[in-house]
Amino acid sequence: MDETTTTLDGYEISTDAARLDRARVHHWLSTDAYWALGRSRDKQDRAIDGSLNFGAYDTASGELVAYARVVTDHATFAWLCDVYVDRPARGEGLGTALVEAVRDHLAPLGIKRIVLATHDAHGVYEKTGFQPLDVPEHWMALRFR
Repeated sequence: MDETTTTLDGYEISTDAARLDRARVHHWLSTDAYWALGRSRDKQDRAIDGSLNFGAYDTASGELVAYARVVTDHATFAWLCDVYVDRPARGEGLGTALVEAVRDHLAPLGIKRIVLATHDAHGVYEKTGFQPLDVPEHWMALRFR
């Protein structure tokens, strides 16, 4: 899939995985994201390599300030995960803009649904069109511990 770039006030969002600061992404997720605490660098690198990645960059400094990852077949299904905004960049709407960029990137592919799981950011995702599952009891998970 071709890389795409979206520019918004003070930030640029890109799907170019080569631009990602992998060490920074790993640090954020493994130390500050409840769903990924303790994740190894190797596991994070494999996740990046197997996913569609979105980085948000400060246009003045070029620094990575937010990240999102999508697991998808680019045709029928997508799972949005590992959405993280660096603490100093929070509160400016960047999380919403990042999720909008993901949505807008995937929409032309004809994907039927994008799913995600969150404990505490329902409002961010609702702003971009996400809703609770209509029939959550239809969904199942196979967990490995």
